[in-house]
Amino acid sequence: MASSLTTKPFLRPEHSSADGSARLGSLHSPRILPSPTLHLPARRSQSKRLEIHASGSTYGTYFRVTTFGESHGGGVGCVIDGCPPRLPLSEGDMQVDLDRRRPGQSRITTPRKETDTCKIASGIADGLTTGSPIKVEVPNTDQRGNDYSEMSLAYRPSHADATYDFKYGVRSVQGGGRSSARETIGRVAAGAVAKKILKQYAGTEIIAYVSQVHNVVLPENLVDNETLNLDQIEDNIVRCPNPEYAEKMIAAIDAVRVKGDSVGGVVTCIVRNAPRGLGSPVFDKLEAELAKAAMSLPATKGFEFGSGFAGTFMTGSEHNDEFYIDEHGRIRTRSNRSGGIQGGISNGEIISMRIGFKPTSTITRKQNTVTRDKHDTELIARGRHDPCVVPRAVPMVEAMVALVLVDQLMAQYAQCMLFPINPALQEPIKAPNNEEPAQIPL
Repeated sequence: MASSLTTKPFLRPEHSSADGSARLGSLHSPRILPSPTLHLPARRSQSKRLEIHASGSTYGTYFRVTTFGESHGGGVGCVIDGCPPRLPLSEGDMQVDLDRRRPGQSRITTPRKETDTCKIASGIADGLTTGSPIKVEVPNTDQRGNDYSEMSLAYRPSHADATYDFKYGVRSVQGGGRSSARETIGRVAAGAVAKKILKQYAGTEIIAYVSQVHNVVLPENLVDNETLNLDQIEDNIVRCPNPEYAEKMIAAIDAVRVKGDSVGGVVTCIVRNAPRGLGSPVFDKLEAELAKAAMSLPATKGFEFGSGFAGTFMTGSEHNDEFYIDEHGRIRTRSNRSGGIQGGISNGEIISMRIGFKPTSTITRKQNTVTRDKHDTELIARGRHDPCVVPRAVPMVEAMVALVLVDQLMAQYAQCMLFPINPALQEPIKAPNNEEPAQIPL
């Protein structure tokens, strides 16, 4: 006995080329092909459910986040599925990081004026999460579609314009659509929820800052990862915790901004008090998940953790982190060239990583390019764009790191904490003296 899965009718243009392939863009009426039927064994259909996964807009396994919306559409946002119930949550928890991400906050960011005020549309009752999907919406209020009239005809060099056409055969021209950094609003909103869970349950802190703009590089020894705090980072518009180097970075951005050009840079992110045991061999190593999440952000070009590529210049005896027993009887490492991760699993030390961002591709200087109908042309892009993305990328990086860690925290709890731990080798993932979940009165 067999079951069948009938697909929807396929459409094919009436006229095809000699090799049988349809001509793209044909204006002739399509004709409907017969609906093919796929026969599946009955036993398999009962034992394994068929699934169609969304194409690239969802991240996470246990804590799942799907972002939606385009730069110049009605709005953007996210749906969070898998958030634990009874977590106190309001729009204010998300708005702090959304304000750090929003455009128009200084002269070195895009002048687009958006308040990015978020609204929670579902998943909350009496100020607590219910365990059902949480939908967060942010309206677009300052769209200028006419700024993109030239980009509807010509491709911006090094932008996603061309590749979106190559893949989909159609694209949202205004603002770059889904390739715009405005899509990251949903990530930052969801990341704020993830950061609250991590802080409340495990005492975990995630802090990112700008460590390089163009050729201005902040020396690592000028930042104390143990005492670094948000106030130091938010003290200036470039989000560099060292005032002297912050001024140099701002000057570097100003120098190209007035010329209609752009520069790139590096965001460094550290994680303090990450539970031990996060990450799974072999394909789901923690650094691999962090790299995927960070590199999914717009304009990213590189990822390093721990010693990174600098470690390739060292010998094993120079690079190894020696173990010792601290005053509390915990196994620690004297150095941290591993970046808090060994064998793909967190070891309890500070997790450190660096993410490289390219210069903003949309600039107002004249560039050579081609049109969508394949003619050479010159383009001077209009619109409002960041001369350097890294100051606003800081909360985006924090959000993606938080989404990885909360998903891995839930995975660790599900697999390794159902039965009593081995206290000789393992530690609880719940931090001592942390807040208890809110109690609901009966």
